[in-house]
Amino acid sequence: MTKLSSLISGIIFGIGLTISGMVNPEKVLGFLNIFRSWDPSLMFVMIGAILIYSPLHFIFKRKSRPIFAKNFSVTSKTDIDKKLIIGAIMFGGGWGLAGLCPGPAISAISFLNPSVYMFVLFMFVGFYLGNLFQTRNN
Repeated sequence: MTKLSSLISGIIFGIGLTISGMVNPEKVLGFLNIFRSWDPSLMFVMIGAILIYSPLHFIFKRKSRPIFAKNFSVTSKTDIDKKLIIGAIMFGGGWGLAGLCPGPAISAISFLNPSVYMFVLFMFVGFYLGNLFQTRNN
């Protein structure tokens, strides 16, 4: 049931990204470019997500376990380390340069945009190299 609920959640997420236009890199770059023709639509998508998530978070955090899993998966790690900072810089730099992050990039594959294919290809190469580097340093 967990895999099915994950698939359904991913499909709903992808549909939401597509409807909101967040799979269009130009839309995201328009939000990040505050000095030219700024596009606030990403901010409204974020506010909408917060308005839906917040009440549900308070309802479900009181439950003893999630609906589709055996227990909640909450990290105990709270420190800010070098890996977190480097990862955040790489994620933000990639998002700012390409206008895509992993979720919207995977959703945008269906639009047959060659630049999205290049982004996804290099995203997976980056995942592979990151895992390779991490396993060699541990």
